[in-house]
Amino acid sequence: QVQLVESGGGLVQAGGSLRLSCSASGRTFRRYGMGWFRQAPGKEREFVAGINWSGSRTYFADSVKGRFTISRDNAKNTGYLQMNSLKPEDTAVYYCAADFGSDYIVSRSAPTYDLWGQGTQVTVSS
Repeated sequence: QVQLVESGGGLVQAGGSLRLSCSASGRTFRRYGMGWFRQAPGKEREFVAGINWSGSRTYFADSVKGRFTISRDNAKNTGYLQMNSLKPEDTAVYYCAADFGSDYIVSRSAPTYDLWGQGTQVTVSS
């Protein structure tokens, strides 16, 4: 059974950087798109970034464009979210998710994703 495990979260000062990783364990025979979402206290889960299987397509929420990048290493079954110039409003639990329904189209809708990690906390202090 495939599981997703996020790592790399933590506490950082505003303007700092973090890199989140999402590792898929188990047998991942199927190709999948990968998305990153976040949820702050009292707010709905929101799309942050997504990447298709080949890495040829990436999408970002307007709030993180120019500051975050997304990448993946399929040989390692691992995806990454590089977060630079962090702001206090980036504070949230960050989740990675896999969309087994399409390996080409990147979805920005949470219900599209089939498998979710447990989340990792990112806290940005001002």
